[in-house]
Amino acid sequence: MSALNSRLRTFGSRTAGPGQPVYITGEIGINHNGDLENAFKLIDVAAQAGCDAVKFQKRTPEICTPRDQWDIERDTPWGRMTYIDYRHRVEFGEDEYRQIDAYCTEKGIDWFASPWDTEAVAFLEKFDVPAHKVASASLTDDELLRALRATGRTVILSTGMSTPKQIRHAVEVLGSDNILMCHATSTYPAKAEELNLRVINTLQDEFPNVPIGYSGHEPGLQTTLAAVALGATFVERHITLDRTMWGSDQAASVEPQGLERLVRDIRVIETALGDGVKKVYESELGPMKKLRRVTGVVAESEIAVAAGEPVGV
Repeated sequence: MSALNSRLRTFGSRTAGPGQPVYITGEIGINHNGDLENAFKLIDVAAQAGCDAVKFQKRTPEICTPRDQWDIERDTPWGRMTYIDYRHRVEFGEDEYRQIDAYCTEKGIDWFASPWDTEAVAFLEKFDVPAHKVASASLTDDELLRALRATGRTVILSTGMSTPKQIRHAVEVLGSDNILMCHATSTYPAKAEELNLRVINTLQDEFPNVPIGYSGHEPGLQTTLAAVALGATFVERHITLDRTMWGSDQAASVEPQGLERLVRDIRVIETALGDGVKKVYESELGPMKKLRRVTGVVAESEIAVAAGEPVGV
């Protein structure tokens, strides 16, 4: 296997990694607020924008919610309820995910999720998802990482709120052959001065056989585009129908028009980055003849070489 092929990862029928189109994921998470129609609308938004996938979050509430928080009451759009009841209220079950699976197939877009516990991994394995995602909060959960590795699927590892030592340990547990790593800052929304996008290059240097992506939680689009320019092969942004909707992730999410601009501009940037080999393009030959102030055999041979014509000796 070549060095380049060893850095490619499969996502269903698509491939991500160096030299491949950036794999763009619209993170729905729980921005659907437990409403299947909202989920369908967000899938429509992502598909219309040209995303490759949408992502959800899957939890087993009794496992992921600390026991001392179960009975704490909170105000919600559905009235006052205990936190454990709220967690159930925003969690989709198998019937909803069957409908999501069918809807994504109809729209021609992949879907996968971040499982937060091993039971959620088993749940998601009922579906032919192209990958699993390790949320930054789960990076130190070795039991979960081992369960994800055992699936044999591509695993996306987000590295927010993690130290280099913790990241190296997670890679040891997961193995490096089938993972894609995302630089992230786990603040919602994240400040520009805390994004530290050059960490993308740091991770590229430390894990040369692992494709590096970016999971952004910042307002605006510019810095996500900068991540692509720095070499991110995978991009994930939270998406929403309206940032004023109820929910902790909505304010750090991208609305439909912004998502369309983001995908459009990522595609322009990846085209513009090119292969790094300096060349004279055919479109430059006319300006070269008209504007370059050199004379003699050297100039004529330069033009001939650029045009692909044989040059006599």
